[in-house]
Amino acid sequence: MILPLELKDVTFVAGGRVILDRVSAQIAAGPSTVILGANGAGKSVLMRLMHGLLLPANGDIRWASASIERKQAMVFQRPVLLRRSALANVTYALKLARVPRAERQRVALDALDSVGLAAFAPRPARVLSGGEQQRLALARAWALHPEVLFLDEPTASLDPTATREIERVIQAFDAAGTKIIMATHNLGQARRLGDEVLFLHQGHLVERAPVEQFFSRPASPEAAAFIKGELPWV
Repeated sequence: MILPLELKDVTFVAGGRVILDRVSAQIAAGPSTVILGANGAGKSVLMRLMHGLLLPANGDIRWASASIERKQAMVFQRPVLLRRSALANVTYALKLARVPRAERQRVALDALDSVGLAAFAPRPARVLSGGEQQRLALARAWALHPEVLFLDEPTASLDPTATREIERVIQAFDAAGTKIIMATHNLGQARRLGDEVLFLHQGHLVERAPVEQFFSRPASPEAAAFIKGELPWV
């Protein structure tokens, strides 16, 4: 197991501006964790720090295991896809993960089927709709069976139908035992998919609480204002 993930006094600075300021938290296996906060609060930066795409200016980020290759994955708001077929996008991810060649196509097809894209396997990835492209990105993650899946605003630009499809896939990951850590601005989605909330405000971790407690009895004025839609975006 690579969890828990320990963050201790994590600070991130960009362009002379403090984006995250001494954030500390332990992320354990099990319940889905949703990161909430207004635009500019630091949600995406925190996700990228945990995933390893960014390095903190100060503080420590430590997994329980030193070996995290293939055990955690990340899906972005706008997935980066190769100019290849849907199937080839998944098999390439498996190649990078050093999955034996003889197994790649079978595993990739199973992953596409799991997200409802089996019929799209030969289709160029770039011609898929936005929702289908996001499901393809999830299929690449599914094929690797990660212990932890980071999701950065995975439905932000999608219509309600595509959003429901993506949420169905996320729930399938959760049911299969993958730890979900998701940043979203969608409060309804947070309630549907999350078990606990980490609430960021201006780079600070202001509140951490079970989802229902966060929405019914927010412990900070900033969280209460955010839930009411009164917190200004920065």
